[in-house]
Amino acid sequence: MPASPSTARAINDRLALRLLQQEGPLTAGQLKQLTGLSRPTVADLVERLTAAGLIAVVGEAGEQRRGPNAKLYGIVADRAHLAALDVRTEGVAVAVADLVGRVLAEESVPIGGDMGTGHAVEQAVALVERVVKESGADRLHTVGIGAPGLIDPASGELRDSSGLPEWHRRLVAALQERLPEARVSVENETNLAALAEQRDGAARDRDTFVLLWLGHGTGAAVVLDGALRRGASGGTGEIGFLPVPGPAALPSSTDCEGGFHSLAAASAVVDLAALCGISAEPGQDPSAVGVVRAAVRLVGSAVAQVQEVRKRAREAAELGEIRETAPTARFLDALAGRLAVGVASVVAILDPGCVVLGGEVGRAGGDELAARVQERVARMTPLPTEVRPTTLGGGAVLRGALLTARDRAQEELFTPGQRPVQRW
Repeated sequence: MPASPSTARAINDRLALRLLQQEGPLTAGQLKQLTGLSRPTVADLVERLTAAGLIAVVGEAGEQRRGPNAKLYGIVADRAHLAALDVRTEGVAVAVADLVGRVLAEESVPIGGDMGTGHAVEQAVALVERVVKESGADRLHTVGIGAPGLIDPASGELRDSSGLPEWHRRLVAALQERLPEARVSVENETNLAALAEQRDGAARDRDTFVLLWLGHGTGAAVVLDGALRRGASGGTGEIGFLPVPGPAALPSSTDCEGGFHSLAAASAVVDLAALCGISAEPGQDPSAVGVVRAAVRLVGSAVAQVQEVRKRAREAAELGEIRETAPTARFLDALAGRLAVGVASVVAILDPGCVVLGGEVGRAGGDELAARVQERVARMTPLPTEVRPTTLGGGAVLRGALLTARDRAQEELFTPGQRPVQRW
C-alpha cells in the first residue's frame, strides 16, 4: 500500500533533516541529488522546514553559474539547547550544546565523599545552571545524564545501589524539578561511552563490539549488530561481578569485591603497581591513570634504547641500565593478564571480534597495553579478537550523553506535528 501524502511528506522531511545533520549545509539541488526526490518535492519540503523554524538560509554556494548563487540551507542550531552530565562518584562534569551538537560551555566540579547528600545535589544542580548561563541558552530542551549503576529498563530510572552515593539518584529528581520543561533521562555511563566510541571513537568501523570500561570501577557495554544491549534488568555488562580466579571470596549481590572489580578497578591497579615495585615519584600522579601512563612511557623509552643499542652494536653488558625498566614491563604484563581474564570471558560468550579498552586507564595504557591484552587473549580463546585502546578516554561518557540528548531532541523536533516555532 502506498504511503499517504502526509506520511510521504514526513518521511521526506526527516530524510532531508538527517542529511543536513550529517553533511552540513546543502543547497536545494544537493538535497535533490542526495534524496532522489523531484525538484518540486524538494522545494516544498524546504518551504515546510523553513516555516517550522528547523532550517534557514546560512549562506550561498560558491558555484560558478549564471544568475545568483544557490542558497545554502542548514539546521537552525539554536532551535534547541541540550545539556549532558557525566556523574561520577567523585564529581560531575556538564556540557551544554546546541541542536547540531556544538559545545557552547563546559565545566566540572569535584564532590567529596564527606559532603552531605543535600549539599552534593545542590552543588551539582548549581553547576548545571551556571553552565547553561555561560552558554547563553535561555532554557534546555533535553538533558542526558551518564551515571554508574543499573538503569531500570522499564522506568528508565537509576536503580538503588548500596555501592553508589545517594546523591546520584536524588540528582535526577532534582534536575527534573528545577528544569520542568526539559526532558531528563539517565543512562549507564559505560553504555554512553560505547555509543560515543561507536560514533566518534575507536569503534567507528564496528557494528559489533564490547567496550571494557577501566576507571574508578569496571564495566562493559555490549553492542551487537549496531544495537546497544541492556539485558532483562538493565545489567548487561556488569563485569565487575564476574567471578575470577585469585580473590579469596566470591562477589555477592551487593558487593563486587572478589569479582573482576578486584583485579581491574583503579585501586587494584595501584596496588598491583606497588607489588611490582612501582611507586609514584614526587610530583607525579599516584592514581591508576598515573602509574599506567608512567609505565607505558618507561617501557616505550626502554624499547627505543634497545633499538639504539642494537643499531650501534654495543656490548651486551651495556643493556644493564635497560633492565632497570623491568618492573614496569612486569607491571604491564601482569595488568594485561588480569584484563585478559575479563576480555576472554566476554569473548567466549559473545564473540564480538573487537574489544575496546575504555575509560581513563584504557586511554593511559594505549596501544602498548591493548597489544599485551590481545596477545594473552589469543592464547586463551580460538576466537579472533582485536583489542583496541579508546580514543576518547574518560570524556566518552560526556560525549555519549550529549549524543543521546541530541538524538532525542531531534527525534521530537523532527517529528511532524511537534514543531512549534519556539526556542528551547
